[in-house]
Amino acid sequence: MQVYCSKQHANNGSNRFCIHCGEPMPLGVGQVVDNRYRIIHQLGQGGFGRTYLAEDIKKANQTCVLKEFAPQIEQQQDLQKAQELFEREANVLKKLQHPQIPRFHTSLQVKIGSKDLFLLVQDYVEGDNFYQILEKRQSQGKTFTEEEIITLLEQILPVLSYIHSLDVVHRDISPDNLIWRRADNLPVLIDFGGVKQLPASQGFWFTKLAGNNTLLGKKGYAPEEQIRQGQVFINSDLYSLAVTALVLLTGKEPQKLYDTYQGIWRWGKEINVSIKLESVLKKMLAYKPSDRYQNATQVLQDLPSTSVTKAPSTHLTKIKTMVVAPGGKAIAAVSKIHHRTKAVSQKLPMPMWLRPFAVSLGGTALVILTGAGTWALVTSVVRSVSSITPPSISLPQIPSLPNPFAKPVSDKNKNTSSEVLSRRQQLEIPEGFFTQTVDSLFYAQKPELKGRSLTSKPEDAGLRDEWYVVAGDFLNKIEQANLSTAARQKLGNYTQKDYEKWRRQARSGQLGNYTISQINKDTNEKFDRLFPGQQRGKLNQQTFGQIWYAIASDQVSKAKSKK
Repeated sequence: MQVYCSKQHANNGSNRFCIHCGEPMPLGVGQVVDNRYRIIHQLGQGGFGRTYLAEDIKKANQTCVLKEFAPQIEQQQDLQKAQELFEREANVLKKLQHPQIPRFHTSLQVKIGSKDLFLLVQDYVEGDNFYQILEKRQSQGKTFTEEEIITLLEQILPVLSYIHSLDVVHRDISPDNLIWRRADNLPVLIDFGGVKQLPASQGFWFTKLAGNNTLLGKKGYAPEEQIRQGQVFINSDLYSLAVTALVLLTGKEPQKLYDTYQGIWRWGKEINVSIKLESVLKKMLAYKPSDRYQNATQVLQDLPSTSVTKAPSTHLTKIKTMVVAPGGKAIAAVSKIHHRTKAVSQKLPMPMWLRPFAVSLGGTALVILTGAGTWALVTSVVRSVSSITPPSISLPQIPSLPNPFAKPVSDKNKNTSSEVLSRRQQLEIPEGFFTQTVDSLFYAQKPELKGRSLTSKPEDAGLRDEWYVVAGDFLNKIEQANLSTAARQKLGNYTQKDYEKWRRQARSGQLGNYTISQINKDTNEKFDRLFPGQQRGKLNQQTFGQIWYAIASDQVSKAKSKK
């Protein structure tokens, strides 16, 4: 049986690499890698390998993505640099926990034939990348509207704020590295660390220059400092995002939008946008990094409202309806956090400024929002939060909740939001878990709202104030729980498997004389002191059930340390 590489060279079906050009041959449909991952079909291809949709046969055939790393490199020093990029992406992905970044599973090194193969395993994100969407629209004579671009910026800038706060610079933002997830119509950022690279002829550069710096980025999208010196800053990503916006708006590649001779973008000729959006994009595209916005939060603050942009297109799109926020900010009225779950119909809000903006974890004062009366009100309504059985019974997956965004109207609200954000970040509580729990408390307290999204209008100012009171009180309870940093960081990610692991450890004597019954007893006592009246048999797995697990995790850790 003959198979063909991308250059149409004929090869024997058993060949792992093309005998003519050395290109890695694709893994076959149905082939099982590492005795675990069965290939369903190929998703994409680049100079460093291919991307496959696979199923994990050890996890009920759950779908995932395998990113193959098999660079076409001859020099040993280049191979070492390429492997460094692979390891970099794996290390970066391990620490990224954001609902708009595919979750990292593991990295693999397997031997197929005589060749070593490196693979990354990640969540599968169902949807098209923005370049594919643009191509479909262009075939109908359309591109992205200005309103859609503002929405995209508002939805993806918080993601950049998050990765930048972890000292991670993506370095390769472009339309094909943003996927429009079908489940919730949110953009998802993919390809960290430069593992998936295309040949230079297709627009990607991979070169060694300026000492040990690696030049990495897509031609036309990367700023000058990245292309010529191999240096990147936080706002290098903002430059690439602005270029991405221009390409989606115009349907033209960067080379058509930039006058190389004069060193200027073709504003008013190839690029026609509202004055306010042009001003924001120009600052993102400044030649000198020092002249650009210094972080994503600053861009969000300057984004115009759709009410002052050009008239909206008559063509319907998948981007959700917009609402106008105070201070000239446009925000998506409907968006969902979706992480390996199904969408739910009821829409509950999450303020945009609670997303992980890039700020230092130090230097911000902790403001304790106390008030026994308020917490009594909160605890009285928490009982209505329904859902699952306690850890002793199998815990079903609970869909995560959608969270539309809104911004404060008054300075008082703004200060309060800043305080809540600072406290959550300093406690290192995952943003998705925190907002979902506060939303549950808030809407249980306000059943008359029936899940209505909070708007930025003055009449909703009181409701936004109440949301922050609930958020502050909840943070108080987390602080009173005195959880370890590791336990807080994992909130939102505990499952029944953690409990089963603790049960096995207790049975095998790894916890000394500490039994699973004692774990339950001690955890229940502490949980009941914090949340009196909560029915532990009906704890929501994604909210209060997570706190129960976190307390139990610390109990197990203490038992291990005493052994």
